[in-house]
Amino acid sequence: MKQFILLITIFILPLQLEAQPEIPIEEWTGKTILLVGAHPDDDAGRHGTLAMLQENGNDVYILLLTAGNVGTKDRTMTRQRLEKIRRHEQLTAMSHIGIPAENYINFGYTDGMVEFADYQEVIRRLVWWYRKIQPDVLIAFEPGYRYQRWHKTDHRMAAYAAVDAARAAEWHLIFPEQVIQEGLEPVSIAEYMFWGSEGENVTVDISEYVENKVQSRMSYISQFSTTGSTNYPGDSDDYFMTLDDLPAEERAAYIERFRSSTGTTEGFRYRRGAPDGAGSGPALGGN
Repeated sequence: MKQFILLITIFILPLQLEAQPEIPIEEWTGKTILLVGAHPDDDAGRHGTLAMLQENGNDVYILLLTAGNVGTKDRTMTRQRLEKIRRHEQLTAMSHIGIPAENYINFGYTDGMVEFADYQEVIRRLVWWYRKIQPDVLIAFEPGYRYQRWHKTDHRMAAYAAVDAARAAEWHLIFPEQVIQEGLEPVSIAEYMFWGSEGENVTVDISEYVENKVQSRMSYISQFSTTGSTNYPGDSDDYFMTLDDLPAEERAAYIERFRSSTGTTEGFRYRRGAPDGAGSGPALGGN
């Protein structure tokens, strides 16, 4: 057993140390950062880090694949109305963490259907935005640490597509019309931050941004509140509910829920280098 522990220390620990950011994430400035997710609210669990990065002089973008237009139990709701509600909630959440509305991109796929879309088209669209934005850092779902990770549909697509597109975006002969006809430039993304990983290796201190995150998470009322998800008030596509629409007891519990569950840190698996080995862990020789 002692020999095994020694081998772990000798061979794996250096790899983990090598994977650390050269500059602590709390000190990053001047970087362009892109988060890729599947649904409005997928980014919410990392809003403390995003708020900090934006305030520290980085340019933060959020790109989501779906319109969030299915996840409700309100039988009177339509996809069209729910799409407007989810966009409003997403932009409201982003306003609490300082990210401007123009930094929000949504591909508009229907919830649960991204996996059945033309994968080449999904990658082409992602590559276009990668080349347009030229991100230094990509934040995404964990695609798999030492093995492919199972995600529910849409999350699974977002996890794999985010990295597949990063691999494609650096080669000018992949979707060459973007380079030749539209003047975009290939981009090599050098840094990755995956959330929901078994290989989590960095912890970001968000203690100064807890209140921003609490307010942003509470913005998704149609998803996270009982009333919003089962009996959304109003009958106009232009009406968006607020906390005042919740019964007093539910409102108090809703606020307490987010205040008590929002911690002072957020964790990621940080990875530096080409995207080819993004899913490998120490046992496979990756970092």
